[in-house]
Amino acid sequence: MLNEIITVYAITDDLLKAIGHHDDCRRNMSDAEIMTTALIAAMFFYGNHSKACCYMKEHNLIPNMLDKSRFNRRLHGISMLINDLFHQIGMILKETSDCTEYLLDSFPVPMCDNIRIFNVKLIKSEDYRGYIASKKRYFYGVRVQLLTTKSGIPVEFVFMPGSANDSRALNALPLNLPPGSEVYGDSAYTDYTAEDDLKITSQINLKVMRKKNSQRQDEPWNHYIKQHTRHYIETIFSAITYLFPKSIHAVTFDGFLLKIEAFIFAFTLKQAFI
Repeated sequence: MLNEIITVYAITDDLLKAIGHHDDCRRNMSDAEIMTTALIAAMFFYGNHSKACCYMKEHNLIPNMLDKSRFNRRLHGISMLINDLFHQIGMILKETSDCTEYLLDSFPVPMCDNIRIFNVKLIKSEDYRGYIASKKRYFYGVRVQLLTTKSGIPVEFVFMPGSANDSRALNALPLNLPPGSEVYGDSAYTDYTAEDDLKITSQINLKVMRKKNSQRQDEPWNHYIKQHTRHYIETIFSAITYLFPKSIHAVTFDGFLLKIEAFIFAFTLKQAFI
């Protein structure tokens, strides 16, 4: 675990310096240390910040560890910075990758079990009531739209309400990919206008599975390639959700999203650098 902690801290600290981020000299704990603790919590402690803070302090990795309340306030204060760093790493991975094939899909993250939907207090909106077709059940939470490399390393993500159709992700995700890239997705991403726009403006080929009544049917060999290529992302979802606890504890909706972001960030670092 020590090697992973050192690696995570080195990466985050170097990235913060690279983008010109400076800590307040009056602070006892740097933003890199805050970020490292949150990522280690996601990587080894199922997102439990208290356990991660205790571990880092007891092993003298961060002697000036803040108490739980101050740590959470500092962590929420740099939430946008964490998001920026993730996408910076995503850009590095996209620029250094030899492969131009990417996988796009979504997975649900419920805030609570289906029977407790009416009691949830983090957020109240019918937009967050979605349906999981594979499990044939409803859930209340968010959908994570995730773009990964062909080898399964996340490079872009965005949170959508649970009821949002997957095709909306084509407008929500940056899709900042090299020209000539190919993005594989299932039939839920069918949007001919977005498909044509991506090809004309960004030279990105959106290769989605075609429905039976699709106006643009594929040849059998092309259908097989799409189906064979995109299935690997399901394994990635299983690996990411393996880091999740049985129930993600959060007091606010922003805190809920921040923990999910930390899980994805930690998984990316582990796959790409550790």
